[in-house]
Amino acid sequence: MTGTTTGGVKVLLRIEGACVFFAAVLAYLKFGLGWKIFLIFFLTPDISFLGYLAGPAIGAISYNSAHSYSGAIACLLAGVWLSNPIVVASGLIWCAHLGFDRALGYGLKYSSGFGITHLGLIGRARQNA
Repeated sequence: MTGTTTGGVKVLLRIEGACVFFAAVLAYLKFGLGWKIFLIFFLTPDISFLGYLAGPAIGAISYNSAHSYSGAIACLLAGVWLSNPIVVASGLIWCAHLGFDRALGYGLKYSSGFGITHLGLIGRARQNA
């Protein structure tokens, strides 16, 4: 399959995800609003799964919008720029979520199906391959 990573590149991307997760958690430890807030909002980006109710193309756009580092880093930078600890904490939680997902092998989705990601096949797509 084209468009997915394999071998050492895939391993490296997953290690990068783990590094982002740990860096974001450590930064949250210093600048965050407490672990209760972290735990409550850690899975918030996964609300984007609801886009799949409108089909795989809309679902991929919805999921990828919430699971791209672009938005998370923009949120974090806006929080720093505005000196707003709530926005900083939100950006750190978002980055932690994305790093965690990448470390587990959950990549950005292709419109051809939920289980087809830039990090390879997941779920049923992997079982059926």
